[in-house]
Amino acid sequence: MEIQVSTEIVEKIPGFKLGIIEYSGITIGASPQMVKGRLQLFQESIFFELEDKQVTDLPGIQVWRSIFKKLGKDPNRYRHSAEALFRRIQKQNYLPSVQSAIDLNNFFSLQYQVPIGIYDRDRLGDSVSIRLGQSGEEYHGLNGRVNSLEHLIVSADAAGPFGSPFVDSDRAPVTLNTTNALQIIYLQPSTSMENAERLTASLMNMFIQVHGGEASFRIVAN
Repeated sequence: MEIQVSTEIVEKIPGFKLGIIEYSGITIGASPQMVKGRLQLFQESIFFELEDKQVTDLPGIQVWRSIFKKLGKDPNRYRHSAEALFRRIQKQNYLPSVQSAIDLNNFFSLQYQVPIGIYDRDRLGDSVSIRLGQSGEEYHGLNGRVNSLEHLIVSADAAGPFGSPFVDSDRAPVTLNTTNALQIIYLQPSTSMENAERLTASLMNMFIQVHGGEASFRIVAN
């Protein structure tokens, strides 16, 4: 799959980089107990960590809030997906186990403090552009609402935007029927290429351990 980042994003966000993972032949189902247990324990440790601090004190959360603000989106109204997860946990509204792909996506998003999107590859075109949403662009999101995409980073194919570090659309979600998937990790711009590769490979290897199949990854950077 071809992934291109717009020059507008490159100019506004120096160091912008993405971890891109493509999976094939995977089997998604209920999470194994190991994944469920790690996700639950991690959420409990985060809850206690946040007892004496704010979610916005966390370095990764700060970074993506500042990116939203720099691009013209109010981070207090449009909270990136990683921040939304942490805020749920702070209220002790723990994330339930949904299915293996979503559970791992949430786990690594919490661990790395970055937004991560995962999509059914067979519902997307062969070329994806990472760009800024335009005036009037919107889609129906997994949050159950129609979401304005103006000034948001979006992932789009020939049919239009399908994902964002804010909330993904309901066009290409990973389901129990998904066998091929695309995962996008919105890395912190300050992350070195070495650490970006290590982080992305770690996520990929855990995903394959749980779901089987084959995978490859690359870092897309300016």
